[in-house]
Amino acid sequence: MFSPFRSEQGAPKALAEVTWADLAQLADLDEGYALEFKQTFSPTVRKKIPKIIASFANSAGGWIVVGIADRAKDVCPVPRLAADYGQIIGELARRHVTPTPRFDVRFLPDPTNPAQGVVLVQVFEGDFPPYVADGVVEVREGSTSGPAAGSALVELYGKATRRRSEVRAFCRRTVYYAAPGIPLFDLYLFRMGRRVPESPSRERINAHADALRTAFARQGLTCCVQHAHDSLIFSIPTADDPRVPHSAIELFADESLKLSVPIVLLAGEKRAQALARLRALTAGAAGEKCAVRRESLAGEKDQARREVAAPRAEDTGAPAVEAGSDPVAGTGALPPLRLISAEDTLTRVTRMASVLDHYARERALPWQQYAVAYELENMAGAILWSNEELYQRRVAASGPLYCATTDGVSRVRYLDDGAHDSFRARQFAGSHFFEACGLPLGSPDQADNDLVDALLRHSR
Repeated sequence: MFSPFRSEQGAPKALAEVTWADLAQLADLDEGYALEFKQTFSPTVRKKIPKIIASFANSAGGWIVVGIADRAKDVCPVPRLAADYGQIIGELARRHVTPTPRFDVRFLPDPTNPAQGVVLVQVFEGDFPPYVADGVVEVREGSTSGPAAGSALVELYGKATRRRSEVRAFCRRTVYYAAPGIPLFDLYLFRMGRRVPESPSRERINAHADALRTAFARQGLTCCVQHAHDSLIFSIPTADDPRVPHSAIELFADESLKLSVPIVLLAGEKRAQALARLRALTAGAAGEKCAVRRESLAGEKDQARREVAAPRAEDTGAPAVEAGSDPVAGTGALPPLRLISAEDTLTRVTRMASVLDHYARERALPWQQYAVAYELENMAGAILWSNEELYQRRVAASGPLYCATTDGVSRVRYLDDGAHDSFRARQFAGSHFFEACGLPLGSPDQADNDLVDALLRHSR
């Protein structure tokens, strides 16, 4: 994205990197398609700012610099106000622009007099235009803003449609696992509003890779790196086969991220014990349908006992039986039950998601720039199991939680509003893993919320 400020090496500077000395670079620039100067922060300027912000968002983004004379380019510091400039401009945008576009505001104090300074506003190209300011769709026309013509409106709506398609396509990205059918929890973090060169520099790639390696190290994890055609895959390999990653994070040039974590399935004696307990908890349920299910569980219990010394293929994620076969007698229609270890899986998921949080801090990335979704792969029908007392009460009352759909992709959540200011990948992954298994988040039933809290505590 365009920046009017450059480093000594000629690279564009981000808003957080700009210093007071950098303001001298503006002397060689004129107002234009992506840059506008305002000498004061007068009521007239405040009235115009929402329109300028909307026009930048509908175009290719841009910068507003308040405290610079638009002709002479002299620095004319504005006073530091009691209220933060970011809050003032943010409120102006929320009142007058729909939807509110993404922008950052920074007050750059004068080193000789911190009571005054220059206001920098960086507006990002909008992902879902058109952005409407007081009922008008504004776009940039040279160095000014003006109403969009009919063809421009069509293009703006097309841009929003294409962006949504990009997000949906990204949320189908798959990391290779050698074992077929392995159940996975995937977390997608698509970075919005970013445009990177088709061939990013080696320096950029290395900086991102070093930051992610540091994030793994802070979690006490080592990783291997594979180059894909448009990404880097950081994986924790298993001991027996270097092609089989334990968990993996895929990093893209624009710093979009995908986390893939294999689900921990119970096997051997633990599985047999869980099946026995599950049968006991459901023994009091009424109805013919429940009776049929108990018979299936009884058969599963016998089968599990025979497999204590040799866990089955599906416990590692591979298909164990053909459709229509019976795991015990060979004549039934139900496949063997797969039991997810809630505590072990959640511990694995949240630890890997913490790597993402460390990376975001290392790179100073605001999560508000991301769209997030999760996906369950090969988990249809898998039952969540926990020894937590509240969970077992739920099983006795209304049955176990399980993944009840073959389409495991969640809706996309966009984090660019105030509701997500405190977003953390670890918290999102932990709570939404249970949502994926059928436990509603934010339920009006306090018992559901207590169960989520208990499972999260138990996993730690």
